[in-house]
Amino acid sequence: MTGGADRAPSTLVIGEALTDILTGPDGRRCAVPGGSPANVALGLARLGHPVRLATRIGGDGHGRELRRRLGGSGVLLTDGSVVADAATSTATAVLGADGAASYRFDVDWSLPPLVIDLAATGPVDHLHTGSVAALLAPGAARVLAAVRAARPRATVSYDPNLRPALLGTAARERPRVEELVALSDLVKASDEDLGWLYPGQDSATAAARWVRTGPALVVLTRGAGGALAFWRHGSHRVAPIPVEVVDTVGAGDAFMAGLLGGLLRAGLLGGGSAPGRVPARDELRAATGADRLPASVVGSLALAARTAALTCTRPGADPPHRADLAR
Repeated sequence: MTGGADRAPSTLVIGEALTDILTGPDGRRCAVPGGSPANVALGLARLGHPVRLATRIGGDGHGRELRRRLGGSGVLLTDGSVVADAATSTATAVLGADGAASYRFDVDWSLPPLVIDLAATGPVDHLHTGSVAALLAPGAARVLAAVRAARPRATVSYDPNLRPALLGTAARERPRVEELVALSDLVKASDEDLGWLYPGQDSATAAARWVRTGPALVVLTRGAGGALAFWRHGSHRVAPIPVEVVDTVGAGDAFMAGLLGGLLRAGLLGGGSAPGRVPARDELRAATGADRLPASVVGSLALAARTAALTCTRPGADPPHRADLAR
C-alpha cells in the first residue's frame, strides 16, 4: 500500500456531527447521533480504519451521547471539536412509510481555527468532507482552506449530500460544489444532489461531466436503483442489494464509508503524510485508466453497496462493523 506496511493510512474527516431526531410515520420520536461526515467517520472506524473527526459538538446531553458513540467505535476528535458552552446541532428527520426521510435543521457551523489545524491533527493520509460543513458559513471557508492545504500530501474525497433547507439557490451554491469536486480524487453524490444542482439535466450526464474536471472516480447513488461509477473511460453499474428496509437514514454515508474503506485497503487512497511518501493519487488514476475497472475498485464498490444495505436494515445511521459484513 502507498501508506506503507508499517502504518495504516490515517483519515481526517471534517464536518458536522449532530443529533438526528427521528419522527416515524406514527409520530413517535427518538434521538439518534448523526451528521453525514460524522457518520462516515463512524463507518470507517467500524471497518477498522484509523479516523479523526474535526467537528463541533456541544457540551449538552446530545453532545455527550455523540462523543460516547464516536469514541466507542474508535473515532478520535481533534482538539477544539467540543464546545462546552454550546448546544449540539440537530436535524429532525421525518420518516415516510417507505423509510425515506425529509429533514429540518438547527445547525451552528462556526469553527475555531484549532479544530482543522492540519499541523496539529496528526498524520493525514486522506481527507474527507462534505454536506453542511462544506457550504454553510462561517465554517465552510475553513473547510475549503483545509482541503486546499491537505491536497499536496493527501488524497481527498467529497460527498455534497446537499441540504437545500440550509443553503441558498442552486446557482449560488454550484461554484463552491464544483470547486470541491475539482479538488477531489473521489466524489460520491446522489440523484437528489445532482437533480437540485442541475435542474432539468440528467444526473448521470452531470456525474460523467464531473469526472472530467478532476476526480479519478465519481459515484452516483440512486437509492433502490443501486449506483453508477464513472471514470474518464467508462462507467460501471453497482447492483442494489435487496434488504428489508427499516429506514434509509445514513445509507449514503455508509456507502461512502464502505467505498473509502475498500479503496484505502487497496492502496488507492491515502499516503503522503510521512517523509518520503506521496499521495496515492497516481495509483487511483492508474486504476481508472482503462476501459474496465480493476477488481480492487469493483470490490470497493461492492463493499460500499453491502455496507449501505446493512445500514438500511437498522433504525437511524448505524453503520455495520467489519464483523457484521463478514457474517
